[in-house]
Amino acid sequence: MINVLFSGTALVLLAFAAYWVRGRGGHRPTGAWAMAALLTSFALAFASYSPIVERAVESVVPHVARLLSNTFTLAAATSVLAFMFQLNLEADRARQQIRLRVIALALAVTGMSVFFTAEQLTHRSPVLYACYVLIYITYLGYTAKDFLQQTWAQSKRSRRRSQRIGLRVTSAGCAFALVYAGYKVFALVSIGLGLGLIPDHARCSTALTPARCAFSVTAPALAVLLITVGLTVPALLWPISRLRARRWERSSFAALEPLWNDLTAVVPEVVLDPTDATPGARAADLDFHLHRRVIEINDAVLALRPYRSLQVQKSAIGTVARRGKADTSEGGAEVEAAVLSAAVTAKRSGSTPQDEEAPPAAGTHTRKGDLHAETAWLLLVAHAYLRHRSPQRAEPIDLGTAAGS
Repeated sequence: MINVLFSGTALVLLAFAAYWVRGRGGHRPTGAWAMAALLTSFALAFASYSPIVERAVESVVPHVARLLSNTFTLAAATSVLAFMFQLNLEADRARQQIRLRVIALALAVTGMSVFFTAEQLTHRSPVLYACYVLIYITYLGYTAKDFLQQTWAQSKRSRRRSQRIGLRVTSAGCAFALVYAGYKVFALVSIGLGLGLIPDHARCSTALTPARCAFSVTAPALAVLLITVGLTVPALLWPISRLRARRWERSSFAALEPLWNDLTAVVPEVVLDPTDATPGARAADLDFHLHRRVIEINDAVLALRPYRSLQVQKSAIGTVARRGKADTSEGGAEVEAAVLSAAVTAKRSGSTPQDEEAPPAAGTHTRKGDLHAETAWLLLVAHAYLRHRSPQRAEPIDLGTAAGS
């Protein structure tokens, strides 16, 4: 069972590494190579934990599986820092910091190899083993602590929900790495003082037995899995989130069309360069064209200010209040739709401007600059507008952007 667990996990991690190297959506994101190195190192570490691999390599060099797994773990820790540096630092400074970490990794692995070899030649001297563990745990503990602080702080600043969750899962993985580091320190003290609290020759039959295996095997395994999932799942979810965003953009663009048609029919001057809105361009740049449609609607609303009837607004407010929708977004959209419908009718019929203009809808200034919030508001208005629309509908003007998605 444990062979299947570790071997299967190693294969999954290698698949994740290939996914990062290949890139997504035609581009390779920042830190892709560092992430691939991290996942590959984790995969090799998991493979070295597998009893079948451990027996195979130790048939050549006794006890070398420990050195291999520890080396791959340190390589993964260095890759984690490299990934973080590439995200948080300028390119030149990131390269400098990564170079220093790689040098430190080489020194640590060299020191571990020297003490491992000396330990084997001296019949597994406890003192030499303690020196080996000291190098390993110092490097690993420092890296895990630093990365835990960085990921937790970034999780509080991140705007994407999937990224916040991923970073916090990664932080949990770092916490398990620190548990593992704490266990190694405990083992080091036991060996250094000759207390014999950690059996050196006992093998793990499962991930939890004997009890020390929960710290020596399960904790690092969970650390690897949580860090991998935390860093990779948000990237896997990115294409899904983009697909959902494009569907929302497409449906919003189409839903705003009736309101946009009527407003631009009476104030066509607000349309921004209709000649470049070909169907192919619209399909490729939905966010741009939705943004432009929202701007044009808002500009048309401003242009119709002289025709906004205060009387119509007060009447609509009373109607909304009787329906129990006062002080709600839906109620506000109903009022605004009634005012806009009357303004469009007045402008189209050539009526004189109102003596008393109706004030802008509530929240107009707070939504300024927030495309998502402004679009959500206009969708409510557009939906309500269809109920207030004049029976004599204006023909849409001949613009490339007048067509739906």
